Amino acid sequence: MSFLNELFIGLDTAQQEELQERLDLVEHKIKFMDKMPVACLDAANNSNYLLAEEIAMAGGMLETDILGAAFIIYYEPGKTLTDLMREVPAVLNPEWQAVKNNRIILLNDDVNRSRTAENVVALIEDIAEMLHPGSFIFGHEGDKWIRFGA
Repeated sequence: MSFLNELFIGLDTAQQEELQERLDLVEHKIKFMDKMPVACLDAANNSNYLLAEEIAMAGGMLETDILGAAFIIYYEPGKTLTDLMREVPAVLNPEWQAVKNNRIILLNDDVNRSRTAENVVALIEDIAEMLHPGSFIFGHEGDKWIRFGA
């Protein structure tokens, strides 16, 4: 949780405990699941590592080889879901495992948002739901992220 420590500064004890409980729930459930290989790409198919810590806390492992990724999360700061829906289809490769299995996810988590402890915990929950849809339901699909079928 080291990267979250600075975000927890300034929160009162009740807020810290509530956020920690939410993180503990995710951590407890993923303990019993396989880590999912995830590639995080921008709209030009360049790897980005902006969400590496959140992906790890949500039960994923960042995969640098796109062919080995079970999931691909398209995320680019400043891009809306509409932007990504318009740009991503042209860069998908039908040979990728994630494309064949319809495991493409478009994420817009930061437009007009600040990086707060609440937002980061919600993002970890969302990524856990993306990677383990039968085990987590937090209800932000369609708002901040969508599954994208090729």
